[in-house]
Amino acid sequence: MQPGLLRTVALVAGMVLGALLPQAHAAAWAIRWLIMGMLFLVFLQTRLSHQTIHRSHVVLLVVNLAMGFAAWGLGWLVGGREVALAAFFAGIAPTATAAPVVVSFLRGRVEYVIAAFLLTNLVIAALLPGLLPLVLGRATPEAFVQVLGSVGLVVFVPMGAAWLLRTVQARAAEWPRHLRNVSFGMWVLALFLVTANGSHFLRVQADLSLIVLVKIAVTTALVCAASFALGRVIGGREFPREASQSLGQKNTSFTIYLALTYANPLVALGPTCYVLWHNLWNSWQLHQSRHLAPD
Repeated sequence: MQPGLLRTVALVAGMVLGALLPQAHAAAWAIRWLIMGMLFLVFLQTRLSHQTIHRSHVVLLVVNLAMGFAAWGLGWLVGGREVALAAFFAGIAPTATAAPVVVSFLRGRVEYVIAAFLLTNLVIAALLPGLLPLVLGRATPEAFVQVLGSVGLVVFVPMGAAWLLRTVQARAAEWPRHLRNVSFGMWVLALFLVTANGSHFLRVQADLSLIVLVKIAVTTALVCAASFALGRVIGGREFPREASQSLGQKNTSFTIYLALTYANPLVALGPTCYVLWHNLWNSWQLHQSRHLAPD
């Protein structure tokens, strides 16, 4: 079996097994550390500078914010307040921590996605304490500190560790190229745990309305498709794949936490469904990428 096809099968298998084994949600604590490990390997081979920032990054940030409120409006039209909030927490989510890892598998420019990741996560984390009351109807002053602490641990710890290791051992920058399969294995495992966590959540919600679930699933699927498509337009000819991934692959663990903290489990289904949609698209992209260049 070709390596590209094998990766696609591994991703789909990870999601299927996660759905079938909700008991694995007990190990969901490991997701953060798997992402940190993947980011550590990405940062080892990446050097950021002022030249990394592109004007399209600002456009991505603005559209990311607008997507949250556009999704909120669409949710109101489709199913009312709960669906609107579910769509908002899916649409407003910033660039995912794993997005640079995916782009590295797709042989894109990782530096672009890391810059988008840092910009969207830090700015949206700073703005959300002021934005959430607009959709929830109440203040959430403690959100900024909690979000900043979470982003700081997941992003800056592996970034600092990678910088320190490169300073001590310059040849460490070559390690990620030899550890691509290890990094991919960590991603599949993280995807398995995320899916298992979502499967467990759905199973314990015995009173969940199927109609509401379908409305949330359809709305977030539309938000996902629009995000990847708009990102490609924003990236233009220079960064189509990178910008698409930056806007489309979202930090759903961040907004699932916010939805559970400031709304309710039903609303958290919005970003939970989005996990499925953006990872199905990632699987397809990896499947297609095997035709572009040899592994």
